[in-house]
This record gives sequence, structure tokens and C-alpha cells, in this order.
Amino acid sequence: MTKMQPNAHHHGDHDHTSHGHGEGPCRHATDHRAQAAQALARAERICRERGLRLTPIRRKALEALHADHRPVGAYDLADRISPAGGRRLAPISIYRALDFLVEQGFVHRLSSRNAYVACLHGHGADEVVAFLICEVCGGVDEDSSPAMKKAVSAIAETRQFAPSHQMVEIVGRCEHCRGVAP
Repeated sequence: MTKMQPNAHHHGDHDHTSHGHGEGPCRHATDHRAQAAQALARAERICRERGLRLTPIRRKALEALHADHRPVGAYDLADRISPAGGRRLAPISIYRALDFLVEQGFVHRLSSRNAYVACLHGHGADEVVAFLICEVCGGVDEDSSPAMKKAVSAIAETRQFAPSHQMVEIVGRCEHCRGVAP
């Protein structure tokens, strides 16, 4: 598998920087590119403040996830960050790096895709995050709102359920792909 270069987002026949619909760049890619550098700088700052190390593998994993606006699986991530012409990084090393990045809130794991996506927003631990996952282009938009938090809290409270983290995955078609034939 070839390594993807930053901003070269391809999935099947769809180009995520321009779906070929004549509508301009895909918002997922545009938003991600615009916010990635800021999110990386925030991760570095937070690690310093918490006295944690953003080791070379953790940093490379985070940079690779920020280079793509779609969810990336652990094995694909290993291919992307392993040294060119060298041995592929061990899966345990990748999973340890991902566990750290998820624990610190720099990355989210999307259960429905068994893949990871870089967090651009730095959500609080008690925030409810919704992921809008496009089934055509694979792009992911991330959002949260007080109303969603209130609704999810009400559901959990009614069931006397104590959530440890709160994520909602919504699969459908993004605004850019709504007109694409299945």
C-alpha cells in the first residue's frame, strides 16, 4: 500500500478535495486542512501542560490522522507512518500511540468504522460529540451542541446510566455527496 501525501485524499473514484461535481472543494477536506495545524499545536501545548510526552510515534500518528479527513484504521496508519523501505511498525506500538491520543482527547475512535479520526476541536470530557459520516466520500464532520448534550443526558438519566464517554455516529450523505448516484 502506498503512503498518502497530505492533501491527497482519495477513496475509490472520489477525489475529496473536489468530488468532480463542479461544486468546489469538499467541506470535510477544507475544514480539516484549515484547522489541522492549530489542533496539532493545541495537542503539543496540552502535553506540555500535563507533563506528558508526545513521542515520535504519537506525533507521527497524530500528524498522519490530521493529514486525512476520513477515518483511518490502525493497520493503514502503520503503513503511513512506518519508515520508507523499513520495517512496518508493530501493531502494538500503533495501538499504544492511538490509546494515548484517544485518552488525551486528540483523536476519536469511530466504533462503526473501527478507525480513528483526529479531533479538531478539543472537546471537554463531558461533551457529547456527534460524528456525521458520509457513506459516499467517507468524510467525517464533527459537531456538538448544548441541546444534544441535554437530550443525551436526559436519556442516560432516565435509564440511571452513567456514561464514560458520549459519542453519536450518524451515517448518511454529506452536503457535497447528496446528489451522487449510489
